[in-house]
Amino acid sequence: MTGPAPAAAAAPTEPADLVDLLDRAAELHGSRPAVRDATGSWTWSRLSAASRTVADRLAERGVEPGARVLSLLRPGREFAALLFGVLRAGCSLVPARPGSSDFELSHLLSDARPVLVAVDDDVPAPPAAGSTAVRSSALLCDGGRPPTRAPRRVRGEAEALLLYTSGSTGRPKGIVCPHRAVVFAARAIAERLGYQPHDVVWNRLPLSFDYGLHQFFLCALAGAELVLPPGELSADEPARLREAGASVLPLVPAYGAVLARLAQRDPRPTRVRLLTNTGAALVGADAARVRAAFPGSSLVCMYGMTECKRITVADPDEDLTHPGTVGRALPGTRLFVVDDRGRPQPPGTVGQIVSAGPHVMAGYRNAPEETARRFGPSPDGDGTAVHTGDTGRMDPDGRLWFLGRSDDIFKHRGWRMSTLELETALLDVPGVRSAAAAPPDAAGVLTVWAATDLAAGEVLRALVERLGAARAPDRCVVLAELPRTAHGKVDREALRSPGRAR
Repeated sequence: MTGPAPAAAAAPTEPADLVDLLDRAAELHGSRPAVRDATGSWTWSRLSAASRTVADRLAERGVEPGARVLSLLRPGREFAALLFGVLRAGCSLVPARPGSSDFELSHLLSDARPVLVAVDDDVPAPPAAGSTAVRSSALLCDGGRPPTRAPRRVRGEAEALLLYTSGSTGRPKGIVCPHRAVVFAARAIAERLGYQPHDVVWNRLPLSFDYGLHQFFLCALAGAELVLPPGELSADEPARLREAGASVLPLVPAYGAVLARLAQRDPRPTRVRLLTNTGAALVGADAARVRAAFPGSSLVCMYGMTECKRITVADPDEDLTHPGTVGRALPGTRLFVVDDRGRPQPPGTVGQIVSAGPHVMAGYRNAPEETARRFGPSPDGDGTAVHTGDTGRMDPDGRLWFLGRSDDIFKHRGWRMSTLELETALLDVPGVRSAAAAPPDAAGVLTVWAATDLAAGEVLRALVERLGAARAPDRCVVLAELPRTAHGKVDREALRSPGRAR
């Protein structure tokens, strides 16, 4: 007599929030390495347990669901435990740059109103009016104590993260990021990038930058390992990449340019198979140099903004067949190019980039006018969209070309031009390491900046060869290196300061 057939194993449920995402990783990949820093490595099971300890310590301190915790921790396992522990407690994390100035902190503290500020054990506690500073060791010390409270249920619409923009213009704005939107965006990006369980992701990006922070979520979805390298970037970076077994490398152009130069001195092969880029465009000569530094790897160009995390992701090396493209819209989202009245435009037409879908975040904290300006009705009438303020065009197959900020499109000598066009031409000049451009000033002077050993006149002559005399800039400022924000983007406000001109 034959017994009943064994029941099929239940398929793992998709994560509904970021705590589910971690617990699912612990269930499916528990014994695999999750996060590695200078002093050791944790598995996904160990990270999940550490997050429970942090949630318990927060409960003991009377931290209630809905409260915010500001992190000043350096990248490492302690940060990972704090991130998921705060979320498990039903709270929201505000990641800030370690070593933030008192000026920067005063704004974050007054705007975010965190109840706790987490700091590393070996740094002085910052002034935190209205908040309590707590050491990372105090949050991770379990002492064998049993949980003090039952696990808290996290709601998908609850705030998970409050991410502040880099503040290159004005004071930074806090973007309210609900669990549901963050999880949706992470899953959609993961579908395009294809991280694998055997991948080792080398993440030197700041964790206050959404591009760096989301590497935790992408690795959790795949069961991959995230490496958080200590210290500053140095000449031995290629050797460290090799020793770590890094296979995925998230890049901003400044970091990619440095790696390309270092790889010329140390050309030994690495395991890097995938390069990703967002934050600023990696194009032209810069992209070619990075590819040469990691032969056999693929480059994926992406476009987005923290207000909706990501908007488009290209196929691997799609920029080689369609130069300048940043890919198609994320799965499950909608992409539009609209005119000045918000009407969708046909392929090939230049207009403002607008994105709608479940990845759209919940607006800015304490900034209703800014929220209304950026987060408006979708052009198709279905929900809310992010009106990026960026200019672009799409082709008939849905590929997007990012052309620049709306205020970076201008006319010069009768020609319609963009700062991105100028920067791309600059980077094509041999010897130019990095470049920036700005619209003409009040006197109509068009200026570009170049990090190079060439003379300014040599750069301008090279641009005339590439763009023609009518489209070439009037002035070039040569610098040893371009100033950068904490997120690795060119600091355009610093470039425009009088002390930069020479």
